[in-house]
Formats: sequence, C-alpha cells, structure tokens
Amino acid sequence: MSQNPPQLRPDIAPRALMRDSTRPGQPTIGMVSLGCPKALVDSERILTRLRAEGYAISPDYTGADAVIVNTCGFLDSAKAESLDAIGEALTENGRVIVTGCLGAEPDYITGAHPKVLAVTGPHQYEQVLDAVHKAVPPKPDPFVDLLPASSVSLTPRHYSYLKISEGCNHKCKFCIIPDMRGKLVSRPAHAIIREAEKLVEAGVRELLVISQDTSAYGVDIKHAEDRGHRAHITDLARDLGSLGAWVRLHYVYPYPHVRDLIPLMADGLILPYLDIPFQHAHPDTLKRMARPAHAERTLDHIAAWRDICPDITLRSTFIVGYPGETEAEFQTLLDWLDEAQLDRVGCFQYENVAGARANALPDHVPAEVKADRWDRFMQKAQAISEAKLAAKVGQVMQVIVDDIDEDGIATCRTKADAPEIDGNLFIDENTDGLAAGDIVTVEVDEAGEYDLWGTRADGV
Repeated sequence: MSQNPPQLRPDIAPRALMRDSTRPGQPTIGMVSLGCPKALVDSERILTRLRAEGYAISPDYTGADAVIVNTCGFLDSAKAESLDAIGEALTENGRVIVTGCLGAEPDYITGAHPKVLAVTGPHQYEQVLDAVHKAVPPKPDPFVDLLPASSVSLTPRHYSYLKISEGCNHKCKFCIIPDMRGKLVSRPAHAIIREAEKLVEAGVRELLVISQDTSAYGVDIKHAEDRGHRAHITDLARDLGSLGAWVRLHYVYPYPHVRDLIPLMADGLILPYLDIPFQHAHPDTLKRMARPAHAERTLDHIAAWRDICPDITLRSTFIVGYPGETEAEFQTLLDWLDEAQLDRVGCFQYENVAGARANALPDHVPAEVKADRWDRFMQKAQAISEAKLAAKVGQVMQVIVDDIDEDGIATCRTKADAPEIDGNLFIDENTDGLAAGDIVTVEVDEAGEYDLWGTRADGV
C-alpha cells in the first residue's frame, strides 16, 4: 500500500521535549507521544497528573518502570507508525500502556501486540492513570510530591499549545476523528483563559490555539458566558490577546464569522495568521469529501480578509488523489492555488483509513498518479512561497527566537511561521545574549524557498 512518509502528513506533532529529574526510589514513567499537537496536549496532561502523584518522567525506555505510548489513528500510515512505536517500547522496556486515538480500536492493538498492559482511548486520562497505578504503584515523597506541581510541558518553554475543545461535528468522508474523539465538546472560556494566564506567568511567549474545529468553539454550549468570559472564538481570541503573548490560531474553518477575527489581527491583538484546512478547490471533489463546496466564495473571503489585514498569513493543507479526482479537477485546484496565493501550503496524498467512508468510493486514483499530482502541486506551492518570501527582503519585522546553536546561529520564526510546520528566519551574527523565547527586531536581507535570513535591527 502506498503511504505518505511522515513529513508529508498533517498529523505530526512537534518533537516532545522531556525535562525532569528523579530522586532515589522514585517510580518513573516514559512517554512516547505520537500524532498531532492535540495529542501532545493530552500527553502533557497525563504527565502533569502523574508527576503530581510522585512519578518521575523518563526521556527514554531504559530508565522507565513502564512506558505510555500515546498513539495516532488519523491515517493507515499513522496507525502503522503507532504499532511500530508500541513494538519498539515492548522490545526496549516490556511494560507498555497504550492510549490515544488508536486506543479506540483495542482489538487492533492487542491483535498485533498482545503483551501490552492496557489500552485506553483518546483523552481517557483517568483510565490511563488507573493503568499506571496498577503497573507501577505510586510512592509519593510527602516532603516533595505533595507540593503543587506545575504543568509538564513537552514543548520548548517559550511556546505552548492551548487546546480549547475536543471532538468535531463534521462528517468528512476521509476522516474518522469524530468516531474516535466524538462530537464537539468545548471547554469553558474562563478555564481556557485561566490556563493561558498560568502559561504566560510561567514565561510562555506564544500561545498556539488548537482544536479539531476552532471556528466552532462554543457552539455546543451555546456560547455560554461564565465569570466574565464568553465561549465564542472571537471573544476568546480577544481575551487571549489581552495577555501580552503572541496568539496563533490553528484549524480555523472559514465560517462567515471568521471575518470578525480579522480586525483583531489588524489591530495587533492576535497574530495575523490563519490555518484553514481547505483540502481541495473543485466543487465535485469537495462534495465527495462531504465538505462545503464553495471554492469561489472562499476566494472572496480571502480577498476581504486581505483588504482588512494586508499582512495576514494564510496556511492550509490539501489532499491530492482523492477517489474520483480527475485531471480536470486537479487542474482546478492548481488554478485556484494560483489565484488564492496562499502563504503556507501543505499537501498529502490520499490514503484509505480503516472505517472511513471514502474507502468505498469508486475510481480510486493510482499511486503513481497521486505521486505525480503531489509533485506538481508542491512545485506550484513552492514557487508561490519563494515569490512571497522574496518580497519580504528589506522589511523590518519582529521574530521569536526558538534556538541558538553552538555556532551562535539563531533559529527564529516570524509572525507568519508556526513552530515545526512553517519556515524559519536565521540570524547568523550579533546573537550574543540571545536566548530561546526572546522577541527581537530584524531586517530581512535574504530569502529562499521556505526560509528567510536577517540581521538584527534593534540597535545591537
């Protein structure tokens, strides 16, 4: 079966960073976190609970009394990757607890790996804790472990994902996320704001708002207002923007009310960045996907957003080779991309996913045709990206520092770049004194296909 390599898939989370130390005799749990950033947040919550109960967190298999594997089930290739990770954990450690999206199919997991200790589904935190307690009983130190524990973060200290809801109400034929994670369940707005406040107080400089459908936030609870905060994405974005950190919105469906977010971007309250999963542009393809089929209206929306906020960055992902996609439909997608001129574009080749309705559609596209269309799509997207970045040469902008390497080169991101999935801006001189999380002003002096290079313009 043809499968997308990891770098082409839309379900990859940033690499998890483990930062913890152990005391003598402390029970230790390892964590392998696969899947999207939403799963990474689940891993952080599980580890935060475990650390509060006296467990240490191990960055590898050998130092752990048991290992939790947080799996992904978005695509068949992701499922295969999850099974491989479970097998590796069993080989290296032997005591493995499985959770996450693939945990919704326990027989699938135990059929391949019958020796796992337990299998739980996505965001089933209590069941994971019960399994850990059974496998590795806690041994809290009352002088240390009963102190209030700060949250465990699996990302660098200066940015954090902020999950605002679970589940999804869409019924896209290629996706089984609603089957695994259920319908939309929004968190109370005041709870999200409180979490964001704690993160900012702890030094987080960038909040990355995530969910399966960020635009629909609050629909299920009728946009309830509680403790001064209303559960609506526009109100939530405004409240988050008041905290002083960069606020970046991901997975925003282009509902009409999204236009109300754009003035907040123009005013600098939230980052001028929208991550919108368009998936395709031809109306017939979109109908077969069971998605809104109004590509021409979407172009009107994009033009209106750019009128209000000319600096807005638009990111999206697309599927090529969906069942029934003709050459004419694919050409429509290329033509649409020419007109839309999106700033950041990802693309993956369609894969069957067990349980997805798209599997039963007729006229599946041959693997070699999918690969050819992916190449042609990415050539066009790369050309657009290169031209847009070239136009930034000479501009002065703020960037956030992600890393300083041993040669003193700073890897940074502009407001147009989300971590791990977009490009970078590099500074290779005058970086003394810079640290991860610093926000500095640079002048762009060179551009490539996806990255920028700049010099500091803040008087240093």
